[in-house]
Amino acid sequence: MDTAVPAAVPERRPDGRVPLAPERIDLAEVPYAEALERMAEWVRLRREGRIADRLVLLTHPPVITYGARTPAHELPAPGPVPLVEVDRGGQATYHGPGQLIGYLIANIRERGPADIVRWMENGLVDAVARLGLTAVRRDTPRGAQSLVGVWTPEPEHRKLASIGMRIRGGVTSHGFALNVTTDLAPFRQFTACGLPDTAMTSLEEMAAALGRPAPEDARVRDAVAGALGAVS
Repeated sequence: MDTAVPAAVPERRPDGRVPLAPERIDLAEVPYAEALERMAEWVRLRREGRIADRLVLLTHPPVITYGARTPAHELPAPGPVPLVEVDRGGQATYHGPGQLIGYLIANIRERGPADIVRWMENGLVDAVARLGLTAVRRDTPRGAQSLVGVWTPEPEHRKLASIGMRIRGGVTSHGFALNVTTDLAPFRQFTACGLPDTAMTSLEEMAAALGRPAPEDARVRDAVAGALGAVS
């Protein structure tokens, strides 16, 4: 059970916004259903001002999740990997071993207008750079399927990290999924992120292309936490 503490609010910057500096919480593998229950409790406590903003880093056993607007034809046929509808933005994606999940529970009302999704994209791009690799965010053309996430540079534009968030009552939940040493085969069983022509990749694949080993889990967690300003 989480211990409720008063929520701390950092000092405002000259532009009037408060920088996001969530508390870093590291967990190991957590079943998806359990994670959803715990996240709902964190959101409730954050709305009540009883905990500070937090970035929870963890992994999940294999599961495919999708938002309410995901078309049925984009989902996989029934199989061994559980399929779960969730209350976040974005389309279908896969979670499993070798993937770093980050759930952001933050009260963005205290920070004025801000693009929290772009903040997360830019932070993950920075984290990848700290690992000695190169990634980019992409703007979505008008009328096109969302390109939110983190990608390899042109010309391949393989997708490295997916982002799907929910904001209700001024508090965020859900977050990102960064492929580290993920088995990418499950992504080919459905339309990942609503993008049928998109290939997924991992930090392991990117590093291998440079003749380097995949970065270790602890190093990836530190890079992501540092880039997103999370503090222990």
